[in-house]
Amino acid sequence: MTDPLDTTSDRRPGGRTARIRAQVLAAVRAELAESGHQGLTMEGVATRAGVHRATVYRRWRDVGGLLVDVIDAAGEIDWQPPDTGSLRGDLTALNQEIQESLVVRPSFAIALMAASFHSEQAARAQTQLWMDRYAQCEVLVERAVERGELPVPHTDARSLLIAATAPLYHQLVLLRADPDPHLPQRAAEAAVLAAAAGAFAVRREESA
Repeated sequence: MTDPLDTTSDRRPGGRTARIRAQVLAAVRAELAESGHQGLTMEGVATRAGVHRATVYRRWRDVGGLLVDVIDAAGEIDWQPPDTGSLRGDLTALNQEIQESLVVRPSFAIALMAASFHSEQAARAQTQLWMDRYAQCEVLVERAVERGELPVPHTDARSLLIAATAPLYHQLVLLRADPDPHLPQRAAEAAVLAAAAGAFAVRREESA
């Protein structure tokens, strides 16, 4: 991830430093999920984590620093895109993961998205995380092209992925609708059909 704090040059610290970081970030996630950005304070995080507040201020400086490190930590997770053997199956599995993260209560994913609107630091870090995740998931489209599922070899993977996942965020975050167990598959199937019809084909002038 980019935009790390100046004081976190060691991205994977060990020993006591690692334990403190884990305690503090767990506290940030809990506080954010329970109270949202408005209720997130350095003192509250220190108390929940059982860490002296001077330690929290020294390492993370402010709430924005805490949010950035929480997002950075999400990017460090060894997550791999689904591999079910078909593009439809992969996108459905990906959508199911997204839906689960949005419907759990309290939803840390939604709380973090909301917090990014209040912190420029967090917004930049979250944008980078999204970009990294989309880049990581482009392999789903690459495999589909290799399998011959997509007749158009030059398919805009990013646009296809956004089209497949956007309905989940629209329904659950924007409309705050009840979760539809069939939506992950329907959204995936619609995106695959559109891709097969060439909706996400990269024009020559774009690929040049």
